[in-house]
Amino acid sequence: MLEPSLNEPVQEHRLYTTSAEYVYSTLRREIITKQLTSGTRLPEVAIATRLKVSRTPVREALRRLASEGLVLIIPNSGARVAAPRRKEMEDAYVVREELECLAARLACANVTEKHLRRLEECVADEERAFGERNLEAYLEINEAFHRIIADASGNRVLREYVENILARTNVYIVFYDPFYVVESNPSVQEHRLIIEALRARDAQEAVERMRSHIRLSKGSLSEGELKAL
Repeated sequence: MLEPSLNEPVQEHRLYTTSAEYVYSTLRREIITKQLTSGTRLPEVAIATRLKVSRTPVREALRRLASEGLVLIIPNSGARVAAPRRKEMEDAYVVREELECLAARLACANVTEKHLRRLEECVADEERAFGERNLEAYLEINEAFHRIIADASGNRVLREYVENILARTNVYIVFYDPFYVVESNPSVQEHRLIIEALRARDAQEAVERMRSHIRLSKGSLSEGELKAL
């Protein structure tokens, strides 16, 4: 996909509460849809001119994107779209697997009908987002699915750790996942199997389903390509 010109005007930002939110949302969407690719420089002046804002909200938006791992800010050099290394991604998935398997096991003792309904809704929304090739919505829905399970674990500390690792691995999906070229999304069926295990309160099955899901997710990223700087 072609990169947008940093001098090309974009849609007005009337719908956003602040200029910083507008800049953040615009740049985040361009990174997620690969209009801005790994290593692309993000000069504040050019972005401010294109989006018709001052440099202050641009700076704030870039810091927020950097905190999410989507942007790298280099002192005395400026900002550029991040280029996470494959080893970094693999290490994060090792941690995520252990955390989410623990969450699934604990959730079997605490999951409620409300949790299960919300999980089913997420699967339906996920299927729709994939059909529309809306990666931004897909990431939010996928993250919500896993957050619900962490919440059902009843362990607040674990929930916070899961939320943190989800935000981190979502970054890798943006850069590695072949989302726009695959025809089917196995994640939907994997999520349904996890729900079935939770509904049956089968802790062993829930852990096995979650472990398989995380490993398959990691495998799909390993097949993706990250453009070299």
